[in-house]
Amino acid sequence: MTPLDILKLIGGLCLFLFGMNVMGQALERRAGGKLQSLLSKLTSNKFAGLLTGLCVTAVIQSSSATTVMVVGFVNSGLMTLKQAINVIMGANVGTTITAWILSLSGISSKNIFVQLLKPTAFTPVLALIGIVFYMFCKSTKKKDTGTILLGFAVLMFGMDTMSASVSGLSDVPAFAELFIMFKNPILGVLAGAILTAIIQSSSASVGILQALATTGLVSYGAAIPIIMGQNIGTCITALLSSFGTNRNAKRAALVHLSFNVIGTIVCLIIFTVVDIVLSPAFFDTNSSLFGIAVAHSVFNLACTLILLPMSSLLEKLAYRLVPETQTPDEFTDLDERLLTTPTIALERCHEFACEMADNAIYSLKQSLACLKEYSEDTANEVRELENKTDRFEDVMGTYLVKLSTHQISDRDSAEAAKLLKIIGDLERISDHATNIVDSAEEMRDKNLTFSNDAVKELENLCDAVEEILNLTLKAFVKDDLNSANTVEPLEQVIDILKDKLRSGHISRLQQGICSIETGFVWSDILTNLERTSDHCSNIAGCVVDALARNLNLHESIRVMKAEDPHYKEQYSIFADKYLA
Repeated sequence: MTPLDILKLIGGLCLFLFGMNVMGQALERRAGGKLQSLLSKLTSNKFAGLLTGLCVTAVIQSSSATTVMVVGFVNSGLMTLKQAINVIMGANVGTTITAWILSLSGISSKNIFVQLLKPTAFTPVLALIGIVFYMFCKSTKKKDTGTILLGFAVLMFGMDTMSASVSGLSDVPAFAELFIMFKNPILGVLAGAILTAIIQSSSASVGILQALATTGLVSYGAAIPIIMGQNIGTCITALLSSFGTNRNAKRAALVHLSFNVIGTIVCLIIFTVVDIVLSPAFFDTNSSLFGIAVAHSVFNLACTLILLPMSSLLEKLAYRLVPETQTPDEFTDLDERLLTTPTIALERCHEFACEMADNAIYSLKQSLACLKEYSEDTANEVRELENKTDRFEDVMGTYLVKLSTHQISDRDSAEAAKLLKIIGDLERISDHATNIVDSAEEMRDKNLTFSNDAVKELENLCDAVEEILNLTLKAFVKDDLNSANTVEPLEQVIDILKDKLRSGHISRLQQGICSIETGFVWSDILTNLERTSDHCSNIAGCVVDALARNLNLHESIRVMKAEDPHYKEQYSIFADKYLA
């Protein structure tokens, strides 16, 4: 083997790993919505979870990536540990699809139709289609499709380059002795585990083994223990990703490790007993690309069949390794591991925003209660909720900005923009709640009171604001278009009502019924309530725009006021209810 061959081997390996990484990421983006759909169908049923893990891993071509996602899901509360165990088992089976694709390189036949199945025959065509999609199409989905095809072409080219560069190793005695040494099962397992831990992909390490098998020096007796070790090495990615997570996420990573270690030990014992007792000639036979793919699949299927009935024992083992403590976990609200699957990350953001909306709107309602009858406990609760809402905005805003740096679809980008707008309005609603509490405290401290007419007018306005808050919450949380369309006419009524109440106060002031000092507090309260309704209008407008695939809020409102009969009908209803 010449120095030039060594350089070709390094170059081929780099292309292989790069192609696999690029293809996997593009597949993940392209299948984001389907991944979310699969996740939503998860149940405690073992086979549903197993099939989910298998399908997701077959799509994104990486059991490590699937397991890292699972750790993130468990850490964020999107998945239970019991569900995670079944998905992890399925991921181990799904990862074998890569070896089957790579085994196509070993096809040899004079039949033209059989030859067309070889990657060297169809890869150039895929590369041509991929570069056309990538360079000349504006659609994000088509660009991702082009990236998938290009990634696959680069992967297969790297595989061919590696296979060609190692062909000279068949004449190197030291290389032959190396694989004779790997016939020791323990050394083979260690070699497979270390190689896979370094490159963090069992699919890639199996591909490297398949490339080496083309030399004709890798026997099945050496290849099978290496394949077993590769399953242990691939656990390093999930273990690293579990640092800084809650206990359940750590347990999920340890389930992945224990599943592969126990499966390897059981299969290694069976392999060793068969080798010692029967000494089958098959173990000394030179392996092929196809044979390694079969061995990889059989091993992973065997581990799954052995351990699937014992998934509850794996769960108990995980709890034994990571026991419960008196101190509860600090829950990681938005796990950055989910950023690798933008669609699911956005779904988590929406759930997070819904919780924020509950906090903000509840705090405003509590402030209204405090205005009617001041309570120190209620005032403190409103301020605590305001601090919590501020934290919601900081965490989610930072998370959504990080998400925007990833390659995401147009639809996901629009959803992220919608959430960024809405969380700003929700934070302002909680600010208005604290302002109203401050006004209530000022009235208490200065012993100020409103006249009976003012109290009745204020109660009427508060009722209107509570109604618009309820409509806004329903519109956002449930993507309810009818509620969203009802918010704007009520907001217009509240604007008119505020002006009417301000004029009423001026009239009372002229009659000497109200004081100037009370008027300042009155004006502050009206302003905060009217601005709260403005923010509700903004939120509802974002919901309407998102459902209509349009981000021009003011244009949507203008069209609604001018052309929508529903708007006029609802405005009339609210005017009769609150302006009469």
